[in-house]
Amino acid sequence: MEAIRLAVYRSFAETGRAPTVDDLAVSLPREQVIEALDRLGAGRDLVMRDGRIVMAHPFSAVPLGFSVMGQSTLWWGGCAWDSFALPHLLSAEGEVLVATRCPNCAAPHAWAVGREAPPEGEQVAHFLVPVARMWDNVLHTCANQRLFCGPDCVEVWLSRTGHDRGYVMDLTTLWRLAHGWYAGRLDPGYQRRDPAASAEYFARLGLTGPFWQARTT
Repeated sequence: MEAIRLAVYRSFAETGRAPTVDDLAVSLPREQVIEALDRLGAGRDLVMRDGRIVMAHPFSAVPLGFSVMGQSTLWWGGCAWDSFALPHLLSAEGEVLVATRCPNCAAPHAWAVGREAPPEGEQVAHFLVPVARMWDNVLHTCANQRLFCGPDCVEVWLSRTGHDRGYVMDLTTLWRLAHGWYAGRLDPGYQRRDPAASAEYFARLGLTGPFWQARTT
């Protein structure tokens, strides 16, 4: 199963695309590949829909509001968090160009995001879904971690859509959140953080309170 996980992540990293079952069934029977993908999905290492890979955080096979351009590879950014995380995971990229539009007014935004320092800007990220519920519908969660022109655009969007306010952070906090979250994910033996380790990571960034409390069961 670990070999399949690595093959999926490395395909995303190198090509920007999710591999198909046929791509992965080179040295293993298709049934074993499908079983491994299902288990990886159950373990939240991948997001599967209708037998295909749609996400392997921070990579996405579907557009969710962000594009991320490297030196020669284009990725879909799964969300604001994942888009800012990609240059930290992709060591061959000095920086990437993250592009999106404000969900409220459709103003275009782009940042050169690297590993040394956060990008400048007055824009803010709004996370709609709290941590404990992020995996209830992960595509909905990721589609609603977006970057806005500023707090005013967030408030207008919330009023128009009827959503409750989630969590708003500036670009520096978003960059710091993304900085080490996926460290090691392209390496053999990677293990996802448990709720206690996640809470510790968030707390180091000043992200505390009910919104950032992970589900323990």
